[in-house]
Amino acid sequence: MSFFATLLALILVVVIAYILYKMVKSVTGLIINAVVGVILLWVINFLNLMSIAGRPDIPINLITVLICAIGGIFGVLITVVLHLLGIPLAL
Repeated sequence: MSFFATLLALILVVVIAYILYKMVKSVTGLIINAVVGVILLWVINFLNLMSIAGRPDIPINLITVLICAIGGIFGVLITVVLHLLGIPLAL
């Protein structure tokens, strides 16, 4: 292999490694955000915190879990506010 072919291969490997690193880093952040959101929803129901506002527990169904998984802490806040306003999150 010539010097230029080796240099091009090395640059290509570095670029691919950088792109893979960025993708894994962003996916890891999304997974952590989703897990924190779902755990926070479960903790709110486990500690019965909605009874402080005179409301029943937030139902854990597909929609609430998806909102909390996608939104993380902000998804949990949206779910709590909608539940306090009496807007049902069910199919």
